[in-house]
Amino acid sequence: MIDPSLDLPRWRAELARHSRAQVGPFLQPDAAETLHRCLVDEVPWSLALRDGSGPRTIRAEERRAMGAEAERSLIEGAARHARDGYGFAYESYMMVTAYKEGRDPHLLLHRVLEFFNSPDYLAFLRALTGERAIRRLDAQATRYRPGHFLNYHDDGDAAGEGRLYAYVLNLTRDWRADDGGLLHFIGPDGAVSATLLPRYNTLSLFRVPQGHLVSMVAPWARSDRLAITGWMMR
Repeated sequence: MIDPSLDLPRWRAELARHSRAQVGPFLQPDAAETLHRCLVDEVPWSLALRDGSGPRTIRAEERRAMGAEAERSLIEGAARHARDGYGFAYESYMMVTAYKEGRDPHLLLHRVLEFFNSPDYLAFLRALTGERAIRRLDAQATRYRPGHFLNYHDDGDAAGEGRLYAYVLNLTRDWRADDGGLLHFIGPDGAVSATLLPRYNTLSLFRVPQGHLVSMVAPWARSDRLAITGWMMR
């Protein structure tokens, strides 16, 4: 599944220098294409948002019942809340939760989660990061559409989950910088210190805690920003 041409020493050195890297091409082409098609055609997306009522998830069946106009109002409310605090709005499929609940048993994402937590893949990540403590991976699929965003945060491990690295497996083709949806890293002075474009078939990863955000997707974005994201944990 991992592209055999991947230059492990190069990316390990990049991570050691900057505590972040965008590794690519990451998957073998057929694997990337199959996973891309799954995200486009098969995932029953929930809406994840945080607004004045706090964080919540609205599952696919609830979204269909509420209608597009009501959903648009919720996303706008999340954006208003984000002016004064942490907010987000994007589509999500919580892979670990769905796997444990036995939902959508034929969905490819369940096999992906098993692969992510397999001994061989975990050994690969330890070699890539140099972090021997990695023992498991959390994962969710995400889809960002126009108006979706993720405000500044640092992925700090307040809940004691054992977070070591955050990762984003990018699966959107031909994304442009002016489409938004950029992964911005924020320095101590509040300025953007680095930016990663969500390039197709790349793995963006960075040590946490580290301040970052995903900029709002623009109204003119030609496609959806698709990814699998989560943390590498103890």
